[in-house]
Amino acid sequence: MSSETKKAKLAPEGALLEVPEGTTLEITFPDDFHHHFRDGDKTKRVLIHATERFRRCIAMPNLKPPVTTTELATKYYNELMGNLPSKDLDFEPLMTLYLTDNTTPEEIRKAKATGFIHAAKYYPAGATTNSDFGVTALEKTYPALRAMEEVGMVLCIHSEVSRCEIDIFDREAVFIDEVMKPLLRDFTKLTIVMEHISTENAVEFVENGPPNLAASITAHHLLYNRNALLVGGIKPHFYCLPILKREKHRRALLAAATSGNPKFFAGTDSAPHTTGSKQSGCGCAGVYTAHAAVELYAESFESQNALEHLEGFLSFHGADHYGMKRNEKKMKLVKKSWTVPQTYEFAEETVTPLRAGEKVSWTIEK
Repeated sequence: MSSETKKAKLAPEGALLEVPEGTTLEITFPDDFHHHFRDGDKTKRVLIHATERFRRCIAMPNLKPPVTTTELATKYYNELMGNLPSKDLDFEPLMTLYLTDNTTPEEIRKAKATGFIHAAKYYPAGATTNSDFGVTALEKTYPALRAMEEVGMVLCIHSEVSRCEIDIFDREAVFIDEVMKPLLRDFTKLTIVMEHISTENAVEFVENGPPNLAASITAHHLLYNRNALLVGGIKPHFYCLPILKREKHRRALLAAATSGNPKFFAGTDSAPHTTGSKQSGCGCAGVYTAHAAVELYAESFESQNALEHLEGFLSFHGADHYGMKRNEKKMKLVKKSWTVPQTYEFAEETVTPLRAGEKVSWTIEK
């Protein structure tokens, strides 16, 4: 279906109907095209939540040290597989390389040949957690990008500039002008994902962009605007990058996600940090949603009378853009509320999830 027939549009005011309690919805098992598993003992908790909700997840490479080589990606892949809650789980971590100014075409070809490294991640240097080794100038990545275009590896992009003189609420729009436009001009066959888009500007850019461009959207950017972070006191567990924006941007994202347009799909950007590192004088950026991501997406689609498009967004559009076979296993969702715990164990500490102590209105039937 072409994007021209699926322009983003919100349901009219007063036209929304709440789905009755007990309603069931069967969908193809989802994929998550942006997930932070962390490493070490913290990985086990994340995998419990992620494997309950997703068949495949793109594993972000911004560890310490970052996953910059095929060797490091292979080591991380084995760590994730070795920490699965059960050896019988049908789950696949989709590995990525951390793109740097010095990533070589040879490294790209070596990574692609593994069969389990599917993408490279472009972090502008300093843009988000553990991104200090990221790209300093687009042109420095061109040799690697040409190799990616040749072998069919996906480019995932954190689409914000990181210069301190650019207002944090404007960084995505500036990135589109400075990086995305020349990138699309110079690489017409490279499969590109603008990850976790957060603005009306990005929605319009992707809608009007070429077929090789698509975007992922998080559940928290669909459900919350910057008031959740700032009104009534600073709420550190809503702090993420890209930062939550004005309501007009949330509504544009919601319209795009629920429209059925195949250019938009799920990427949770679930990013756990310890409760103490969030509730501090300089709190980390990241919202933990792995515990309820599918259920939260269902809430956002229900809010627009668009549950018929939920399966495409969660299970089809991302797989299609990545050139992967769609999943066959099914998942059943039930309109039944449950209360999110205040915290979850996170190695020897805790992680505070989104909606801690509050209700989520959909449940996955086990």
